[in-house]
Amino acid sequence: MSDSDDDTPRLSAYTLAALQEFFAEQKQHTEPSGDSKYNVGIIEENWLSQFWYSRETALRLAQEALSAAGASGRIACVSAPSVYQALRELRRDDISVSIFEYDRRFAVYGEEFVFYDYNRPLDLPESITAQSFDIVIADPPYLSEECLGKTSETIKYLTRGKILLCTGAVMEAPAARLLGVRTCAFIPEHTRSLANEFRCYVNYDSGLDRGTEIQTVAAQYRAP
Repeated sequence: MSDSDDDTPRLSAYTLAALQEFFAEQKQHTEPSGDSKYNVGIIEENWLSQFWYSRETALRLAQEALSAAGASGRIACVSAPSVYQALRELRRDDISVSIFEYDRRFAVYGEEFVFYDYNRPLDLPESITAQSFDIVIADPPYLSEECLGKTSETIKYLTRGKILLCTGAVMEAPAARLLGVRTCAFIPEHTRSLANEFRCYVNYDSGLDRGTEIQTVAAQYRAP
């Protein structure tokens, strides 16, 4: 019997084509490009440790950040990639946005990406100077006072004053103590149901305190 007549299983042309299509789709999610790379959720969440906001929530938080930052403002998104994507999807060229993230897949965003490990809260590039952002939006990766405490060091270093924090309702007391923030009326939603109740917290007069209505903002800011 020759080697070509062995019992090694072979894929049919149909199965091979299906696999190629699957891997092409996976690459698109892990290596997004062009304008689509800013679409909310284009980089898939790691279901074990990452939870993306719903599109409506991401857009609402992005709108709040734009309002708080003001004209030609600077916005820092700390462990909040969905909000960063929403901000860039809205195409406001008059603002500066940086994404501070441990997941290096977000390096696709070029110079706006800053590698960030909350365990080293002040280990930041020299180009990131103290109090250089008009508002910091942060969503600490873990619901623990240890994680919030370290992330708070980063937040206080970056912000000129305004803070928008998204984290579990159980973190209300330590958030108030560490950052001087209060709970908002607006309740953030995620693409998947979470076991823990989430809330938004701010330290300034925020539109998130004025009801929970989700506003449609994409058309208002999208370039023609």
